[in-house]
Amino acid sequence: MTSTSSSASSPVTQFVSRPEGRVAYDIQGSGPLLVLVPGMGELRSSYRHLTPSLVAAGYTVATTDLRGHGDSDTSFTAYGDAATAGDIQALITELGRPAVIVGNSLAAGAAVIVAAEHPTQVDGLVLVGPFVRNPPANALVLGAFRLMMNPLWIAAVWKAYMPTLYAGRKPDDFNEYRAAVASSLKRSAYGKAFSQTTRQTDHDPAEAKLGSVTAPTLVIMGEKDADFKNPAAEAAFIGEALTAKVVMVPEAGHYPQAQQPKITSDAILAFLRALPGA
Repeated sequence: MTSTSSSASSPVTQFVSRPEGRVAYDIQGSGPLLVLVPGMGELRSSYRHLTPSLVAAGYTVATTDLRGHGDSDTSFTAYGDAATAGDIQALITELGRPAVIVGNSLAAGAAVIVAAEHPTQVDGLVLVGPFVRNPPANALVLGAFRLMMNPLWIAAVWKAYMPTLYAGRKPDDFNEYRAAVASSLKRSAYGKAFSQTTRQTDHDPAEAKLGSVTAPTLVIMGEKDADFKNPAAEAAFIGEALTAKVVMVPEAGHYPQAQQPKITSDAILAFLRALPGA
């Protein structure tokens, strides 16, 4: 197992090796293991407001960047749910014990795949703003989205789009975080990797695994999540498919962990304390 950081305020960036590159993560705290995975376009620091309460409650918290994002390598050729699932499972294996996976957006679909394929390594799932199936889309909308996600201007487009995803209450440090995301994407290799992620992501593999998940599951959805035509209906669908508890978060969009960390933390801690063996 890799050693942990000596400072809770500035954990040391560590890496798990994969066949085509390395995936960055950091780790804090002690106790049962939680692995927190952000959505595409985001950094692992999207959990910056949630991690302290989880660590304080007695958990080991590992936060990881997606491949091709943040501090991870851009040498990968495959992106999306299945590739991310492999990275999550590799990190859990490296850390040497089962984990509860907290997955946001794309990472929620990846978490479903890991839970279905490696049940002994997953003690529970927390799916935040989860994509576990492909949303309806026509060819015109898909074509326009792919044009917007061109590596040449993807950083500027994503920066302009982020306030929509953060509908409702924005974190106090939103402008600073937004600038950090845009700066990360301005690195040409990272802009290209993000563009590839948007083009390659397919949630069909996650949807196909829903019936195989046995891990206890919590679904957390922002009431104003603009990524879904009807956030409450999508959360209810996932809740029924996974026999999961559903928590709808007011004044939050796609990132309740940053927008409403107290509500999100309370829901997650209640879920964790109710797990078998907790």
